Amino acid sequence: MNSFDWNAVQDSLPLLLEGFRVTLLATVLGTLVAAVLGLAVAVAGRAPSRFVTVPVRAVTEFVRSTPLLVQLVGAAALFNTVEPLYIGIAVLGVHYAAYTSEVYRAGIDGVPKGQWEACRALSLPPRRTWQAVILPQAVRNVLPALGNYAVSMFKETPFLAVITVQEMVFEARKYGADNFAYTEVFTLAGLIFLVASYPTSLLMRKLEKRLGH
Repeated sequence: MNSFDWNAVQDSLPLLLEGFRVTLLATVLGTLVAAVLGLAVAVAGRAPSRFVTVPVRAVTEFVRSTPLLVQLVGAAALFNTVEPLYIGIAVLGVHYAAYTSEVYRAGIDGVPKGQWEACRALSLPPRRTWQAVILPQAVRNVLPALGNYAVSMFKETPFLAVITVQEMVFEARKYGADNFAYTEVFTLAGLIFLVASYPTSLLMRKLEKRLGH
C-alpha cells in the first residue's frame, strides 16, 4: 500500500488554488445571476396576464426537471463559440434561479396583507409599492435561504469540468492523472471545499436564527 505523498500535496496546492479562484468566480457571478433572475421570475409569476405567467412557469419547471449536468452539456453544444466559463456561470445562474424564484415567492407571500392594503390606501403606484415596501421585507426574510443556495452552487461547480472549465476539480483530476496522485490531490481539494463552505453554512444558520427573532 502506497503511503500518502505530502510532496504531491505541496506541489499541487498552487494549481488547486488557481482552480479555486475560478470556482469562486463562477459561484459569485452565478449567485448574482440566480438572485436577480430568480427575483424577476418570482415577480413575473404574479403578473395578471396568463401570457406572462404560463411561459414563465413552463420554463421554470423545465429547468427544475432537468439535471444541471445535462443543461451544461446542452448549453455548451448550442453555444460552442462562447467561453466555457461564461456558459457555466450562465447555466448555474439560470438553474438556481428556478429555485430562488420559489424562495422569493414565499418571501413575497409572507409580507402581511396589511402592507399591501396600506399601499393601496395611499394610492402608491405598483412600482413604488414593490420597490419601497414589498421587496425590502421579502428579501430580508429570504436572505438565509439564498445563502444556502449559494453554498449549494459552490459545491456543484465541479460539474463545470465536463465543459472544460478549469475549476478546482478539473485541476485536481489533471494533476492526479499526470502524477498518479489522485488520493493526495482530491483529499486536498475536498479540504479546500470544506474550509470554504462550512464556515459559510454556519454563518447562514446564525443569520437565519437572528432574522427569525
